[in-house]
Amino acid sequence: MSSTGSPTLRDFYEDPAVPVASGDARSRRQARLLAQALGATPGQLIVDVGCGDGTAARAAAPVLAGHDLVGVDWSQDALRRARPRMGHVVRGELDCGLPLADGCADAVLFSEVIEHLVDPDHALDELRRVLRPGGHLMLSTPNLAAWYNRVLLLAGVQPVFSEVSLRGIHGRPGTQVVGHLRLYTARALRSYLSASGFREVRITGAPFHGVPRALRLLDRAACAVPGAASILLAHARRG
Repeated sequence: MSSTGSPTLRDFYEDPAVPVASGDARSRRQARLLAQALGATPGQLIVDVGCGDGTAARAAAPVLAGHDLVGVDWSQDALRRARPRMGHVVRGELDCGLPLADGCADAVLFSEVIEHLVDPDHALDELRRVLRPGGHLMLSTPNLAAWYNRVLLLAGVQPVFSEVSLRGIHGRPGTQVVGHLRLYTARALRSYLSASGFREVRITGAPFHGVPRALRLLDRAACAVPGAASILLAHARRG
C-alpha cells in the first residue's frame, strides 16, 4: 500500500507482476507469533493493512483460525484477488485515514509495507489509532543488514532489497524491481517503533524465499541472530 498520490507509484503498485509477499515461511512464522500473543481468547479482530492479494493471509489463516481477519488495501486489483482468499476486505488508504474506528482492532498485521512508504510516520500514527490500548502490532520488513547484504556492501555491491529506480535493477543482484523506498536494520526498527508510541518491541528473524536454494539452510540459520536475518519481524504493543 503506497502512501503517496504519485501516479507513477500508483501505476507501479497496481501492476500484478510486482511481488506482494516475501514467502509463506515468513507469513506462518509471523502468524504463530501473533497467535501466541493473542492467547486463547477467540474472536479477536486482526486487521491486515496492506494485505495485497491475500497470499500472506491465506498462509497465516490456519494458525489464526478462530479470529476475525479483515484485509485493507488501496489497490482495487489487489482486493479483487484477495477477496476469495480472505473473504473480508475493504479499500482504504493510510494517507486518507483507514476506514476503521479508533481502537477497534486487537491486532494489526503490517507485512512488507513500511519499506514502500513515503511517509511511514503518518502510517504508524494511523496504525496506533485503530489499535486498542495494548493491542498488538506485527510488522515485517526486509533487513538492510541481512547477512548477505553485509558481504555485498564490503564488495561494493548494492544491497538486496534496495532500489535506486522503479524502471530497472542497477548494481544489485536480482531481476525484479519491487519499489522499496526505505530499509531498516533491527536496531533502527526497534528504536523507530519505540519512538512512535509502541512498547515491548521484540525483533525476530525470518527467511527470504528468494534466497538461492544452495544458501537456504544458511538463511534459515541466520534467523537465530535477528540482526543478520533476511526479514525482520517486529512484535510491539500500542502504548
